[in-house]
Amino acid sequence: MSLSTTTPTRSEATPADGSAPLRIAMVAPPWFELPPRGYGGTEAVVASLVDGLVDRGHRVTLVASGAHRTKAQRYHRVYPVTPTERLGDPLPEVINAAQTARVLAGAEFDIVHDHTLAGPLLARSRKQPTVVTMHGPVDGDNGDFYERLGSSVDVVAISDAQRRINPRLNWVGTVHNAIDVPSFPYRADKDDYVLWLGRFSGQKAPDEAIRAARAAGRRIVLAGKLNEAPEREYFDARVAPLLGPDAEYVGEADAALKRELLAGAQALVFPIQWDEPFGMVMIEAMACGTPVVATRRGSVPEVVEDEVTGIVVDDLDEVPAAIDRARLLDPAAARRRAEELFDIPVMAARYERVYRMLVEGTASIRDLTRRSEAAVTRHSGASSPR
Repeated sequence: MSLSTTTPTRSEATPADGSAPLRIAMVAPPWFELPPRGYGGTEAVVASLVDGLVDRGHRVTLVASGAHRTKAQRYHRVYPVTPTERLGDPLPEVINAAQTARVLAGAEFDIVHDHTLAGPLLARSRKQPTVVTMHGPVDGDNGDFYERLGSSVDVVAISDAQRRINPRLNWVGTVHNAIDVPSFPYRADKDDYVLWLGRFSGQKAPDEAIRAARAAGRRIVLAGKLNEAPEREYFDARVAPLLGPDAEYVGEADAALKRELLAGAQALVFPIQWDEPFGMVMIEAMACGTPVVATRRGSVPEVVEDEVTGIVVDDLDEVPAAIDRARLLDPAAARRRAEELFDIPVMAARYERVYRMLVEGTASIRDLTRRSEAAVTRHSGASSPR
């Protein structure tokens, strides 16, 4: 483990509106590099946000692991090599939080944006606001955890659908995820296949994507992560028996292959069976001019404009016909929607508004709330029977 600090030389921009730059501590999970070379949805968003904020003139200090390939002016490396193989082990998260505490103790920041699980436990002791983006579930144990953190963290949703699942969290806004749209190749002419891209699980339903494509008489290409035991078990039991000349698995797609596959596909088939808070692959497809055929779950209706940038269906039985209809949609409309709503500058500007609201507008209210909570806790403890 390394506790090093690097200070790359960067151009010092200032915010275009003339306001003072914000000093932002950005805390990433330790599991994958930023940006990730393959799988790593949260890390891809964090890397994009860092670059977008620096481009807007802010000062970003990044706490992460592995190689430093973002525009952050300062970088604190926790692990020299990301401990990906230990994913699920709590200790790397705890060490990441401990290093974050050291970084915050040694410098002045206006705001902390923490994307980890363990890090927000330290938020109550900080003088700066701590923003937490909910990249994962907001119900079950995960939701219970953030409910118990109360007003010590200011929570941002990645979709309105996610917010509706658990209104008890200390929500301060919704900011959709984003990608570097110009880095995705736009193609109006498509090849002879549809695409499924994701993680092999029942929630993502790759087997249903194969059945739908086959019913529509279309060849399907599948690419996805297949390195954890549950993923392999699902693939062997539910997907492998369906593969054939018209259904091909090509492995996990790196950044280059993902772009090639998305740009060439006639449609992205996204038959999710859970309320996914946000599906990055949907906006990646639209950036390539590829329509999305998806079930009406989670954030899908917020991301896909039905009958314009894709087809949204209520039932799996409707997917084959939707794959056929998707051929009639204008690829340029999908690209425009990605540029207007899901590009990095859009996401960075929205997060900046959240930061400024917290730093400039609600600090005194937050302090009052925390003092009230502390008083209630002390009173409760004093009157508890022993």
